Amino acid sequence: MKTLCLVLLIALLPALSFAGEHGAELESVDIDVSDKAALQDGAQTFVNYCMGCHSASFQRYERVADDLGISHELMLEKLAPAGAKIGDHMTIGMQPADAKTWFGAAPPDLTLVARVRGTDWLYGYLRSFYEDPTRPWGVNNSVLPDVVMPNVLEGLQGRQRLGCQQVPRGEGDKKSDGPAGSPLTDQACDQLMIMPNTGTLTEEQFNEKIKSLVTFLAYSANPDKLQHQRIGTFVLLYLAVLFILAYLLKREFWKDIH
Repeated sequence: MKTLCLVLLIALLPALSFAGEHGAELESVDIDVSDKAALQDGAQTFVNYCMGCHSASFQRYERVADDLGISHELMLEKLAPAGAKIGDHMTIGMQPADAKTWFGAAPPDLTLVARVRGTDWLYGYLRSFYEDPTRPWGVNNSVLPDVVMPNVLEGLQGRQRLGCQQVPRGEGDKKSDGPAGSPLTDQACDQLMIMPNTGTLTEEQFNEKIKSLVTFLAYSANPDKLQHQRIGTFVLLYLAVLFILAYLLKREFWKDIH
């Protein structure tokens, strides 16, 4: 029993550490890895904005192209680096020693990041960079405080800052700073606000872009998910038919006994 409890505790440690890592409440996002359009857009965003530093070394360009409905020629022309072969892994040219010098640590491989972090965490993290001149890259992150990576998506989203906003107080708080009859409010200074006209996408477009990127990362972490679901459906149908036949056979055998 003690061994079982120890195993369960070890299994829960990563989840507990990630849960305590962020201070912001995560927004739930509905990810559909069967959405080919979202997967293709997410793959393009990943290659254009993430693969400068992060690899997906457990994936091959050929497998991604086949799964996402992209021709091999288009994959090599638009998504793979010059000179790459269709069977190559999705690696980067940055050397770990150089990355450690520039960033303090080598950027992690992102093939399995959606399985480790979760899609809600990724969706929140990628949208939560804000300007912070005290940080080495001039930005911080409300989901992962003291982040050490730059906000490579700032050109799409725009410059984001922490601002103050009036929020309702708890019902038990009877103190009022306003005139009689005015609603009880507090000032929250942890609200993320995008500076107008600083990004190429609207907030809705950027959120959709990030959702597509997270969809691709979710696919990358488990590229066989859809195939497993199809196999599971056939197995359940097979078991249902087998159950009906077994029941009819049992009834045939036992009818003379009664």
